[in-house]
Amino acid sequence: MATQGGVVVSASLLLVLLLGACLPAPAAAGVLLSKLPKALAVTASAKSGQVLHAGVDKLTVTWSLNTSEPAGTDAAYKNVKVNLCYAPASQKDRGWRKSNDDLSKDKACQFKLTQQAYAAAGGNFEYTVARDIPTGSYYVRAYALDASGTQVAYDQTGPDAAFDVAGITGIHGSIKVAAGVFSAFSVAALAFFFVIENRKKNK
Repeated sequence: MATQGGVVVSASLLLVLLLGACLPAPAAAGVLLSKLPKALAVTASAKSGQVLHAGVDKLTVTWSLNTSEPAGTDAAYKNVKVNLCYAPASQKDRGWRKSNDDLSKDKACQFKLTQQAYAAAGGNFEYTVARDIPTGSYYVRAYALDASGTQVAYDQTGPDAAFDVAGITGIHGSIKVAAGVFSAFSVAALAFFFVIENRKKNK
């Protein structure tokens, strides 16, 4: 009987191990922004409070290795990715825009401006604000990526130095003017027919 009990226990243990092997592994945490070094130096041409108009205005972003970093810091840097990020004022009460220290869960930096090969001398990019960028406050963040595409360093222009984007509402100015003209014409036509009807009644 003892032997049978030992066999039962062993079988149960084996079953548990097999089930454990079949279960998916817990998701690994993403890269934490708070753990990344600010080894890049990033600037943007838009100043704090400046308003850029979507589809019209341009934004120039410049990046380089931070001069305070020791030589060889950027040995693993292969690419630089630049994103446009919602500033805190445009994240309030909007969970789909919230920033997160875990970059795999971050929703603030949704708009990719460019990704270019890293150069020790630095680089820059001129970006015309896309027509689909919503109205809001923004700042720029740049990541240094390693060969696997993982973020290994960063810098950003904000969120304290946020600038604004005036998005396209979908209603062109000329359409508003035309609507106003037609409205005025409709009122005038209504008044004209009202006078005519009154004259007919009086006759």
